[in-house]
Amino acid sequence: MLHFAQKLDSAGENLQIGGLQIGNLAVDGRAFLAPLAGVTDLAMRRLARRFGAALAFSEMVASGELARGDRATLRRADGEGVSPHAVQIAGCAPEPMAEAARLAEASGADLIDINMGCPAKRVTGGASGSALMRDLDLAASLIGAVVRAVRTPVSVKMRLGWDETTLNAPELARRAETEGAKMITVHGRTRQQFYKDRADWTAIGAVTRAVSIPVVANGDCCNVQDARNMLAASGAAAVMVGRASLGQPWLVGDIAHYLRTGAERPPLAAATRREAAIEHYQTLLDQFGERVGLRHARKHLAAYADIAAQAGFGLEAGPRRRLVESEDTAEVLALLARLYAEAPKVEAA
Repeated sequence: MLHFAQKLDSAGENLQIGGLQIGNLAVDGRAFLAPLAGVTDLAMRRLARRFGAALAFSEMVASGELARGDRATLRRADGEGVSPHAVQIAGCAPEPMAEAARLAEASGADLIDINMGCPAKRVTGGASGSALMRDLDLAASLIGAVVRAVRTPVSVKMRLGWDETTLNAPELARRAETEGAKMITVHGRTRQQFYKDRADWTAIGAVTRAVSIPVVANGDCCNVQDARNMLAASGAAAVMVGRASLGQPWLVGDIAHYLRTGAERPPLAAATRREAAIEHYQTLLDQFGERVGLRHARKHLAAYADIAAQAGFGLEAGPRRRLVESEDTAEVLALLARLYAEAPKVEAA
């Protein structure tokens, strides 16, 4: 079994860890970008990986839609320029899940992740996502079907349970390992919590102790100190960063660097942040087309503006609103350049 917290001394220091082996896949770090619907588009994953994320997972891909060749679904599963390429699939029937896994592998996926953690009603209403934690026999059959369908390693992402009366993640993890899964990710909340309250990192430890394959801790990891505390509390082998990465695709790489070296890397220069934001925006326009790409980019633009303000950069209220709402590509690019034009403010001593 993995008892990752043993790699820290009593004060939680000296945290210097190398890569991770997931079945036959070797990754170069211990911090991953989570699969996030509408967020981990191809542009976001390329940037995260370039800045040092060990893995950057695709948005959730519906198995039936992938098998039918749906254009939007194929776009979500695209991994061009991302290596290793991790695709997350979702569904509630073994054969469509197996077929989706085969298609993803044939398209270059290096890791197939099975979604058993999404709390959204539109997903659980179809007996997918975290709804599978209410039927472990079905969940196990899905995992087994996917594992048998591909040569690439298979991982499973889950929550602590459906609700506080059924904290069955350790049992599901054991069954997943028996079926051949090579990694488990646990979000430290139940489905019924959605994203309320704080993620319970200590509760993830029950899963870490239940299996011998790597366990990844997920939920409320916002910085390097959170990552250290998550690993100490859970005994997990790695951390997964979700919502905190929005507007800062370099965050996961910052955490991976810290876990590898035990030291924080310096904040990125304004020019590097500006280039990343502009590249992200332009890639979305190229990928989706200008009309759809403009709409898709808005959540990213708002997040870049928020993160820039936290770092002491930023725009006044009017230009910031134009950045998010404008349908003029040239105007948005000019505002992105302005977003990082000023040096961070320094507080008086």
